[in-house]
Amino acid sequence: MKKIFLIINCFILAIGNCGGPLIMRLYFLRGGKRIWFSSWLETGGWPIMLIPLLVDYTRRRRSGEGSRLFLMNSRVFVSAAVIGTLTGLDDYMYAYGVARLPVSTSALIIATQLAFTAGFAFLLVRQRFTAYTVNAVVLLTLGAVVLGFHTSGDRPKGESNKQYLLGFFLTLVAAALYGLILPMVELTYKKAKQALTYTLVLEMQMVMSFFATAFCTVGMIVNKDFQVTAFSLFLSLDFFRKLPLNVKLIVLI
Repeated sequence: MKKIFLIINCFILAIGNCGGPLIMRLYFLRGGKRIWFSSWLETGGWPIMLIPLLVDYTRRRRSGEGSRLFLMNSRVFVSAAVIGTLTGLDDYMYAYGVARLPVSTSALIIATQLAFTAGFAFLLVRQRFTAYTVNAVVLLTLGAVVLGFHTSGDRPKGESNKQYLLGFFLTLVAAALYGLILPMVELTYKKAKQALTYTLVLEMQMVMSFFATAFCTVGMIVNKDFQVTAFSLFLSLDFFRKLPLNVKLIVLI
């Protein structure tokens, strides 16, 4: 069962890591301007994790294993909240980089995250460098470099040097920060002083995503993204109402 859970999570992670940057970049290429909204979407789907948690809670109640709704203690909760806030900041910097840089360039910079992760893992959780670790970092980084070759239009049209350099810098900082976040999660597991179960991992991920989304929500409020998004939705609905009946049917189909 642990292997099945691991395979499912690796599969979902692969889809998100591959498809997420492409969809986000497509949004900006099609005229999207809302960076805070894009960063909000990176963790905005956290409520879906309530489904497996409720299923697990029901199972525990029926089997008599315990009636607590959440298994994590206060120490883990505070750690997850702090890491989640940092994740929200990382989401914004990453979204800003995707908005200003082509996917090829941002992918090359994000690939440095592997080296940052290995370095911070050594410092925080004492994970030693082995031949497997070094090979993985080198091969995956070189793979990202190869993918970046022969790409056209490295600079988006109409973008100033200041915007491009700021996007480059923030993407690099985002790679370094996420390289720190992953070992911090591992350190939290080690310091949790409670059994590390799949349920506890889900709970911690949910808390992290909630605080990351809350951080980006504040940014959206300050940037007035909600008003713009709501207005755009209103216009689209009003436009849809004015369409002929046959066109509406085609769209719905």
